[in-house]
Amino acid sequence: MFQNSELQNNYRRLDTPFLLVNKQTLLRNLARLRREIEGLGADLRPHFKTLRSLEATQYLLPEKTSPVTVSTMKEAEALANEGYSNIIYAVGISAAKLPRVQNLITKGTKVMVLLDNMEQARNLNQFSEDNHCTIPALIEIDCDGHRGGISPDDPKLLEIARLLHHGAAHLQGVLTHAGESYHCFEQMSLRAAAQNEVKVALKAAGFLRSAEIPCEVVSIGSTPTAHSFKNLEGITEVRAGVYGLFDLVMTGIGVCDIDDIAVNIVTTVIGHNEDKGWLFIDAGWMALSSDRGTANQPEDCGYGLLTDSNGELLANFQVTIVNQEHGIIEVVDGGSIDFGNFPIGCRLHILPNHACATASMHKQYHVFDTQDNSYEVWNRIQGW
Repeated sequence: MFQNSELQNNYRRLDTPFLLVNKQTLLRNLARLRREIEGLGADLRPHFKTLRSLEATQYLLPEKTSPVTVSTMKEAEALANEGYSNIIYAVGISAAKLPRVQNLITKGTKVMVLLDNMEQARNLNQFSEDNHCTIPALIEIDCDGHRGGISPDDPKLLEIARLLHHGAAHLQGVLTHAGESYHCFEQMSLRAAAQNEVKVALKAAGFLRSAEIPCEVVSIGSTPTAHSFKNLEGITEVRAGVYGLFDLVMTGIGVCDIDDIAVNIVTTVIGHNEDKGWLFIDAGWMALSSDRGTANQPEDCGYGLLTDSNGELLANFQVTIVNQEHGIIEVVDGGSIDFGNFPIGCRLHILPNHACATASMHKQYHVFDTQDNSYEVWNRIQGW
């Protein structure tokens, strides 16, 4: 796989299965989206939930003050301990987590929380009043019926906004997530989803401002829409997460190519069943996850597609079955496997369906850089 003998030795000494990251591909992906979003006049607020590694932050975030999104308080605390000071906790806030938010704010970190109902707003106001602190909040706006949030023309939006604006907490703005963009498979629908997200976010912000309620932050984003925006006038920031690593779901949506996937699982062939046409590997759902995110896409990739150790795609090879520590590879077009080409002990690489889910099954990334011939281990933040 590697021309450099030291890299090859590092690769060979690692026991399988392990999570391999191509550093140059990762850096290219990160630079691409930052260039696109900043070129449209908005800030990029990367979502840390995919990489979840402090060793990766120097590439993900240019400055300690750079905006970042998290999905767990554990991520927020780890980033704050490293001096990163501009965080959105982009999961609906529960009262039990407010002391942890306050603790970070007390130490000088700005942490914005997310909510979409009156009970959360009341809890936030009460906590802020009782603890003599100000916790900034964003109201989640539903732009496509995907999950949570309030419609931009729902009277409850104004009720929640007024409650926060006149209470002990602080209303910072609005936030949308175009989750339904994951069901788009061509450029026209992707652009329509992106345009709709912008339209809905601006409508909500305008609704608040017309009621003389400030709306400083207008935050939008998902990886599919982030790569599809054409006009971000009035939008302050765009969020995206999986764009650094990419995966087969993103390939199926059409926002990246196979060569843009920066992560794969290295596995060993541990057995043959020639009667059934199966290769057995030492990577099951504990290494790959059980995510079947491509199942409803035009091309179903099973539990992952296969490349050889040089990165060459093995046409029609898929991981079709996963047990806890075993995987089974088949050819899915009715063809057959030449078992002589895949001796027991050889290594294969699996491209993941969903990089976030697959990465969460591992404690570390094994990061190989073929430009400067370096090998690093990046540790993942785990827990909530």
